[in-house]
Amino acid sequence: MRIDLRFEIACPPDAAWTAVHTTAVAAELYGSIMQLEPLTHMPEHFSPGDEVEVELRFAGLVPVGRQVIRVTDETHGTGESLVRTMHDTGHPVSGPLALVNGWHHRMTITQAPGNPGRAIWRDRLEFGGFLAPLVWPVLWATWAWRARRIRKLAPGWRSA
Repeated sequence: MRIDLRFEIACPPDAAWTAVHTTAVAAELYGSIMQLEPLTHMPEHFSPGDEVEVELRFAGLVPVGRQVIRVTDETHGTGESLVRTMHDTGHPVSGPLALVNGWHHRMTITQAPGNPGRAIWRDRLEFGGFLAPLVWPVLWATWAWRARRIRKLAPGWRSA
């Protein structure tokens, strides 16, 4: 199964790339509907090779399960053709998300065509498993929520 969203955001690509690696931003993306609580050391910024276990709580109260976030980065091109992707190939450990497997979340950042002050954000999640079709609507709604949050928060992101 796959969820694939693409949208323009009001910040430069470098700022979006910094934000996608900032753990505080990762927590902010879910707003008040979901909170991430680290169960292992949570760095301030994700780096390739990082592996962090978090607990997810709906509305900050109801445990949803635990998940491992495993980060790798990929970069291609230069200048306006620069394509940067952060991969999360972690996996759900417990809770309803543990009903899926093959977790691969890609967050790809590129420059908006002809506009260095804006970025294109591609948010792709691929997953499988016998019950994946039952989980897909909930994950799609969550990713749509993330897209709204990203567009709302992006104007405040600045390059490091």
